[in-house]
Amino acid sequence: MILDGKKTAELITKKVGEEVQTIPEKITLALILVGHNPASEVYVNSKMKACDAVGICVRDFFLEENATQKELLSIIDSCNKDSNVHGILVQMPLPSHIDENIVINAISPEKDVDGLTIINQGKLMAGLDTIAPATPKGVITLLKKHYIDIVGKNVVVIGRSILVGKPLALLFLKNNATVTIAHSRTTNLKELTKRADILAVAVGKPNFITADMVKKDAVVVDIGINRVEGKLIGDVKFNEVSEIASYISPVPKGVGPMTIASLLENILECYHIQKRNRE
Repeated sequence: MILDGKKTAELITKKVGEEVQTIPEKITLALILVGHNPASEVYVNSKMKACDAVGICVRDFFLEENATQKELLSIIDSCNKDSNVHGILVQMPLPSHIDENIVINAISPEKDVDGLTIINQGKLMAGLDTIAPATPKGVITLLKKHYIDIVGKNVVVIGRSILVGKPLALLFLKNNATVTIAHSRTTNLKELTKRADILAVAVGKPNFITADMVKKDAVVVDIGINRVEGKLIGDVKFNEVSEIASYISPVPKGVGPMTIASLLENILECYHIQKRNRE
């Protein structure tokens, strides 16, 4: 069966929009883009459209490629201090002359809609409630909305980035799964993947996972987005693996829409955290 991210995301988005309508304040996201990376521009446009659709205001800061780190930090500082800004998102990657770690950790944790500050990562590591990165959060939501049991399951996450792999493994742990993290240097990868009840793949290599690497009736979540000959394809060889898996997420219309929907949830969550902190 297909893990329909598009349909699930639409339901979440509708719910967020309904809640936004009940809030008298204008919920506002500061969205910062440095340079003209084509993929980043596409992602930023889709985030702006999604916010507009649910009534979240976007204050955009589009900087040229040669913008300094000092300029960027100054914008973040003013947004941190502005009580009318409820979320701050800096689109990655940044140009090489800017230190991403310094920039991310300049964001106030309560306005960190991407869940990437060391504070929010630490809370996630400790199993505390916090803002979780949107893609991993979207994966867990997608599974739960399809009534897939995570508790006690053998989960293999391929990929160890701070944006997807590591936080996703922690969210699976929080949901009482048994988790293995694999990556580009893992030996005997096929032996690991064949044991997985749930296989989550985020390696950025088209058609990396083939049918012979997947256990019969496993749940396969394809987080990869690769452009090959003008088409978007995932990290999983869909036609092959869909014959074996009990559930599989497609690319596109799988995890991608869930990421955007989860981001909208995170913006709303940041607003509520700040409101509670003011009371």
